[in-house]
This record gives sequence, C-alpha cells and structure tokens, in this order.
Amino acid sequence: MIVGAAGRVGSSLARSFPEATCLKRGDLDVGDPCTVARFGWSRDDVVLNAAGYTDVDAAQSRAGSAAAWRTNHVGAANLAQAAIRHRFVLLHLSTDYVFSGRTTGAISEDAPVDPLNVYGESKAAGDSEVARTPRHYIVRTSWVVGEGENFVRRMLRLAHAGQRPTIVDDQFGRLTFADDLCAAIRHLVVHRPAFGTYNVTNDGTPATWAAIARKVFIAAGRRDEDVSGRTTREFLAEFPKKAERPLNSVLDLGKARGVGIELHDWEPRLKEYLERELTR
Repeated sequence: MIVGAAGRVGSSLARSFPEATCLKRGDLDVGDPCTVARFGWSRDDVVLNAAGYTDVDAAQSRAGSAAAWRTNHVGAANLAQAAIRHRFVLLHLSTDYVFSGRTTGAISEDAPVDPLNVYGESKAAGDSEVARTPRHYIVRTSWVVGEGENFVRRMLRLAHAGQRPTIVDDQFGRLTFADDLCAAIRHLVVHRPAFGTYNVTNDGTPATWAAIARKVFIAAGRRDEDVSGRTTREFLAEFPKKAERPLNSVLDLGKARGVGIELHDWEPRLKEYLERELTR
C-alpha cells in the first residue's frame, strides 16, 4: 500500500509498484488518529508512507507549522501505531532537513539530528515515531526531482524566459531522481535487508544549487554566466521569511551500497532528464 500516492514521490512509487493499493489524502488522512485506527490494514504486509507536508517556507508560518506537524509528526505516529498493531512493514520517507548541515563530510544515518526549520523539526519527530516500530525502514533522501514542480523544471522555465537568476551557491548536495529513489525502495521491500534507516540519493560529486542551475541553463542553450551565485546569508537577508537550509546536504551512501542498492550518478541522470524535458 502506498500512502500519499498523489505527491512528488508517491506518484513515482505508484508507477514502480503497479500491484500496490494507492491512497491519496482523500482516501486516508494520516493526521487523523481515528481514521487511521479504523482503516482496514490487515490485508497489507508493507505500507510505503510518502505522505508529507513539504512546503518548507510555508511551514514557518503558524498555519503551515500546524499542517506540517499534523502530517509529518502526528501522521507518522498514527501509521507507526497501526504498524505495531497490524504487524506490517512501514517504510517512511525522510529528508536531509533533519540535519543542520553545519558539519563537513557526508552525513551518516546515525548522525544526531539538529534541524534548522519547522519542516525539519516535524520530520525528525516523525522519524522518531517510526523508529519505535519493530519492522521499519526510514529512507532519508535529498533534493528530489520528481513529478510536478521541481528545481530543474523551474530553472528550465527561467532559461527559456531569458532570465538571469541569482542562485544560492554555498549549499552542497546531490540531486535524487524519483525513479532511482523508487528503485531503491523496491530493493528494500523485496530483499528485506536489516530494518532501520538508509540514506538514499543519487551518487556522484556533490554540487551547489547554482552549479546545477548552470548545467540546466547550458542544456537550454544559455551560458554559464547567465546564472549568478550568492551565499545563503545574503539570500536570507533579502528574504527573511524563508526557512534556513542546511549548507551540507551530502548524505553518506555506504550503508545503502552495502545492501546492494544501485546508486546512479546524478549528472548523467540530469542529462537524461533534461533531454526528455527539452523534447516535450
């Protein structure tokens, strides 16, 4: 069963698991404990939780914060209780935003969480609820490129519109393409390595958002210099209501590799993605 099947990753999971029952929010509101408790879970051996409130900046507002905590923490807790009661495997999607990104080097699964914003706080709290279940996978990922709006599509639009954007150039990470993330999730579900937390992103040399934007612009026929860089500090000074982001979002992929998950380099995947987008 896929919960949150209409979202950026959920819709990709639905394609990757055609045999699954797909639930959208109208089918199951994970934030409502009574609804989750009454749901007919006994038929399902594995539940993939892709439900999440992911508007990082809106989560800083009062209404957004309430929505983030309701879905990301309370929703995860409700599913965790159902997993214990009905003994199904719960696979839960997490994020690099549970970390501050103030350390250097790749971040391991057992690094202490230290979120910088409400979204990260709510996700970290949800992770801790899922971790209490005996049969769980927490899949931490970052910088997802999937269905609907994403950074690469936004940069393509700017490139085609003749814009010259200024993009943050001191946050490092790797893109994660949704299809590759879903393939890794299928590997966990099918092969059942040890339960626990796994970092899953695309592999390759980390880059900044500005560096990725320049690659997109070049693919669209523009030039490197059409994308300017700036620091996160400068960005937040201009947009003080935006949520603070980690400077280091590079996740250690050793554990995932160790259980046989194939992790493709993000740069060839970006090239393939852009070729598809540019011929649409």
